[in-house]
Amino acid sequence: MSTQSQPAKFSLELVKTACSNCNLRELCLPLGLSHDETIKLDELVSTRKRLKRGEYLYRANQPFESIYAIRSGFFKTDVLLEDGRDQVTGFQMTGELLGLDGISSESHTCNAVALEDSEVCTIPFSNLEGLSREIHTLQHHFHKVMSREIVRDHGVMMLLGMMRAEERLATFLLNLSQRFTARGYSPAEFNLRMTREEIGSYLGLKLETVSRAFSRFQEEGLIAVQQKHIRILNTPGLKKLMSQQRA
Repeated sequence: MSTQSQPAKFSLELVKTACSNCNLRELCLPLGLSHDETIKLDELVSTRKRLKRGEYLYRANQPFESIYAIRSGFFKTDVLLEDGRDQVTGFQMTGELLGLDGISSESHTCNAVALEDSEVCTIPFSNLEGLSREIHTLQHHFHKVMSREIVRDHGVMMLLGMMRAEERLATFLLNLSQRFTARGYSPAEFNLRMTREEIGSYLGLKLETVSRAFSRFQEEGLIAVQQKHIRILNTPGLKKLMSQQRA
């Protein structure tokens, strides 16, 4: 009896979790795949995992086995520095991938922590590699995803090396705006899932500097701030700040 009930249960779960039925398919791996190819990818998504705010998806030095597509929620990645401080290396949201840091060394190089209640799709990497060899569109898109991560890392280096504090924060807010827009949300009004301290760690700024920059933006009418709720009032003004980079 248990063997007869299993297929029905699996079929129901597949309908719920399938990439082909997911409204994030244009942001995640299945971009550009045919219907039949997406069905094959459905079979790779072994499980969905739910995490509470503050839970770790994985930790540095854990063996790398899977990559994770964020189905809902918000994450940060960080590394532990020699002096004991946590250095934030990125913020990831719905439709983005986690776990790519472990591909080269076969162990994770950072921690991934949920900043709010979240859910991810688990994709075993060895199976993904096999299917990528079979479906060239998937392989091409996965390479694009990895390239996007490299470009994002370069962007962070530019933030830390060439911009003043206000320019860094303006760039950060506009980047979030663009990413929320791509997901169908308002480009001008959103909640920050991270703390000011985490923003400072990511941007290479002290907490006091981040707070002063937020206050200055609000005083100049660029944004309206109410705790973690942000309203961008003057997008051109923020973009103008970005154009004031100094060598």
